[in-house]
Amino acid sequence: MKKYIEQFMDFLKVEQGVSPHTLRAYAKDLSELSDFLKKKPKEIDNLDIRSLLASLHHKKLKKSSISRKLATIRSFFKYLHREGYVKKNPAKLVSSPKVPKTLPKFLSIDEIFLLMETPRGETFKPARDKAIMELLYSSGLRVSELTSLDISDLDIKESLIRVKGKGRKERIVPIGSKAMEAIQNYLPERISLRKKSPALFLNNRGGRLTQRSVRRILVQYSRMISLKGNLSPHTLRHTFATHLLHEGADLRSIQELLGHSSLSTTQKYTHVDIGYLTEVYDKAHPMVKKDK
Repeated sequence: MKKYIEQFMDFLKVEQGVSPHTLRAYAKDLSELSDFLKKKPKEIDNLDIRSLLASLHHKKLKKSSISRKLATIRSFFKYLHREGYVKKNPAKLVSSPKVPKTLPKFLSIDEIFLLMETPRGETFKPARDKAIMELLYSSGLRVSELTSLDISDLDIKESLIRVKGKGRKERIVPIGSKAMEAIQNYLPERISLRKKSPALFLNNRGGRLTQRSVRRILVQYSRMISLKGNLSPHTLRHTFATHLLHEGADLRSIQELLGHSSLSTTQKYTHVDIGYLTEVYDKAHPMVKKDK
């Protein structure tokens, strides 16, 4: 099993351009499959996979996590079937557990303004952190896209940035004026480190900033303003899309900006918008206010 997993991982890395974080998750899922079944791929059937999922359920693993692991197994066997190592994909016959739909979390306009004003000072760290948060909100980037940005991807004159998305797909995304101003304030501080890294966002030692570091930065500032819940880079991505929809942007445009391959992925924001409108209605309609 090990050699097949290694071949699949190479395929994901080289041909699909999968991020290191996703590669680690795939490797962990397939290692669990191998350790649990101790069989060759061609000996595994749908009952074996159901047995693995049942064991994960008994371990009280979340349905969303089980569903993700099944998706990994399906992709693995799809690859093996295409390469001729197995006659069929046994995971296709296994149903995913029903995962309750949750609406993406997003910040209000007031919360966003408060968050963006939190980094204070003109030294390297506050300048960098403000540029990071402004860009995440301005352009709706994934954290992996943000940390992979190079200086050469930035077009200051046109206020555009070239983003390397999932599957090595590139897209050009506009940068808002506030984010552009924050980036221009950060660039001299970046130069002051006197490092030759091509990365746009650097750590204190001059190396490329990691995804984990970006998450820590956001948690730090969210605690400073007492935001409820954990603030993540994805929260700012959701906020970007939700605010665009509130202001009348169409789903196709938002899809392009987010780099979604399917419009159905973007459509979840329509549910957020309906929830937002209901909240506004409840607060504003005189008869509803009277009932409450």
